[in-house]
Amino acid sequence: MTIAEILLQDFDIEISNTRRTLERVPEDQNDFKCHDKSMPLGKLAMHCATLPLFGYYIVEDEGMDMAAPKRPHIPLVFTTREAALQQLDEAAAKCRASLAAASDEHLSAPWKFSYGEMLISNVPRSLTFRQLFFNHMVHHTAQLGVYLRLNDIPVPALYGPSADEQWTPPTK
Repeated sequence: MTIAEILLQDFDIEISNTRRTLERVPEDQNDFKCHDKSMPLGKLAMHCATLPLFGYYIVEDEGMDMAAPKRPHIPLVFTTREAALQQLDEAAAKCRASLAAASDEHLSAPWKFSYGEMLISNVPRSLTFRQLFFNHMVHHTAQLGVYLRLNDIPVPALYGPSADEQWTPPTK
């Protein structure tokens, strides 16, 4: 198996989990925050929906300097659940296609992530993809699950059963 094929196995599961969580986001709670330091629900939902673009940038770009980004900032404005899901589907399709086309050599090359002169990471692109995209998306999708619970909305079973749903292991 190639590096891309291995990453795509996880990619499909994580996108499915994020989609299933976004499908439950209420359309009337955009400003809900579980703590003053927390991100509002609508913004968090859109962050989850657009995160696959970060995965795409990791595969496509030579690196990223957060102090001088070359990519446009995507507004994280939640309007409807359907719009969030469409954003996720579009971003995921773009990321998946890019990852599927990537060679082992490309995914093994270092990917520099910095904030100006401060180096954040400079490890192989495949590790960056796992750490900065997958882990980031899993973290925020789980955070969104907490927001659902606090609003008495059933939480999907993602990695095992939730209090609301039985779990069905992925078949892929």
